[in-house]
Formats: sequence, structure tokens, C-alpha cells
Amino acid sequence: VQLQASGGGLVQAGGSLRLSCVASGRTVSSYAMGWFRQAPGKEREFVAAITGTFGITSYADSVKGRFTISRDNAKNTVYLQMNSLKPEDTAVYYCAADTRVPYRTSRILNEYTYWGQGTLVTVSS
Repeated sequence: VQLQASGGGLVQAGGSLRLSCVASGRTVSSYAMGWFRQAPGKEREFVAAITGTFGITSYADSVKGRFTISRDNAKNTVYLQMNSLKPEDTAVYYCAADTRVPYRTSRILNEYTYWGQGTLVTVSS
């Protein structure tokens, strides 16, 4: 499975961006999918995840109410809609696939099997 993340860019605080993660090589409809981010000098951290079954979502407290994760299985694509962006959201954002079970999300990096290359989001104040 190859994951290609896109949609990052420079945006002012309060603005919005939508990230996309397109999977190729096989369908990921049965996989839970997640978004993580890594700011300069910091460890990679969980942002959001969505199950393969029923589309149940999970969010980090720091983005809850501002970010929305969704998926379009027909397009083999996962999205992260980011609203009310803050300078502290500046980071490289990565999508990842968890191949273990489709009905549960994980916040643990090591439980994700496949990773995309990352897309940079910069939020100016």
C-alpha cells in the first residue's frame, strides 16, 4: 500500500485547509486510517483516526471541534478538514493505515503499518 498525502500549504490563523490521503496498491476500505503530525523539534503525535467499519472517528483533544476526518472508500481516499487553524497547528501532517482491525482506532504510531510521505501545513499568526 502506498499513501500519498496532499493539500498542505500556508494559511493565516483562523483559516481552513483540507488534506487528502490517496491510497494505491490495494483498497484500504477495511483499514482504520489515521492522521498524525510532527512539528519542528517535537515528536510525531496523533491527530485523528477513522475506522474502516462504520466510520467511527477519534480526535486529539487539541483539534476536537476544529478538525474532521472522513473517508471516501470509492476513491480510496481519507480527508482531514481543518478549520479555525492556529499557529500551533503548524507541522508536517502524515496519513497512515492500521491494518490490524477495521472497527477500532488507535492513537499509537507503532500500530500503523503504512505511512504517507507527509504534507506541510504552516499557519501564520
